[in-house]
Amino acid sequence: MNKPIDIVFMGTPDFAVPALKKLGGSGRSVSLVVTQPDRPKGRGRKVQPPPVKKAALTLGYDVSQPGSMREPAFLDRLAGIRPDIIVVIAYGRILPKSLLDLPRFGCINIHGSLLPRYRGPAPIQWAVINGETETGVTAMQMNEGLDTGDILLTAKTPILPDDTAGTLHDRLAEMGATLLLETIDRIETGRIRPVPQDPDLATYAPLLRKTDGHIDWSRDAEAIDHLVRGMDPWPGTFTFLEDKRLKIFKVRTVPNDPSDSGAAPGTVIRSFPGELRVAAGSGVISVLELQGASGKRLTVQDFLRGCPIPPGTILT
Repeated sequence: MNKPIDIVFMGTPDFAVPALKKLGGSGRSVSLVVTQPDRPKGRGRKVQPPPVKKAALTLGYDVSQPGSMREPAFLDRLAGIRPDIIVVIAYGRILPKSLLDLPRFGCINIHGSLLPRYRGPAPIQWAVINGETETGVTAMQMNEGLDTGDILLTAKTPILPDDTAGTLHDRLAEMGATLLLETIDRIETGRIRPVPQDPDLATYAPLLRKTDGHIDWSRDAEAIDHLVRGMDPWPGTFTFLEDKRLKIFKVRTVPNDPSDSGAAPGTVIRSFPGELRVAAGSGVISVLELQGASGKRLTVQDFLRGCPIPPGTILT
């Protein structure tokens, strides 16, 4: 009987947790889980472990949290394990070549995109922001480049009209877990054919900043809807009512009333009671959920009861 392959798992955020749990449930040998160090988080800045560490300890795995991929003690530990495969999912660090070359089957990455499109750290968010209708997950043989390795397998899913980056994240995380097991199965049995990426098709998905969420009302309504959904749950979108910042959580596009077609972008236009309609560069946005500077997240009906916003008001 062949010896089962030995796996080292590297990951940090929630996106990697379903794959780790699925590996654990499959009975495969996971010798070590590597994740980022515990860090302060939230308003209280309390030091917290990353989600992968919590899951790994629950599953009974050994955990390593090196401050650097080049720490001698960490590299010695991996060399002693001599894993057959290193699985990397949203770990958050570039792996040195010495590490990439260590396992006999190399390092396998699960990326939340259909490579080579949306290489980089925020592929799910940018796919929604850019109005894509389809995305997926890719199993990739890692090399020294940024998401440039050969493609092993992919799985696709449509981006639904109500999808946010959050809902898509959760769906892709589960898909990635399933794809990982299939990839390992095929590697073990020699039924996989790596396919080089076409660099001419490559795009990049950079990290988002909080300032990216400032709504530009001169854009068309559909683009604003994509932005709000792509920035949910983080970093979120916002606009200003005079000097007050309003967080915008949910919107939808609505037909443009011809009588308001000349309204400047950002102008609050006439609407039914309990509605907040805003003129965009092209089309109209109806705001459904929002939050004032010091309040809580409310439906637009509840918000307007305490803070009416009359037609003609300009949001910036």
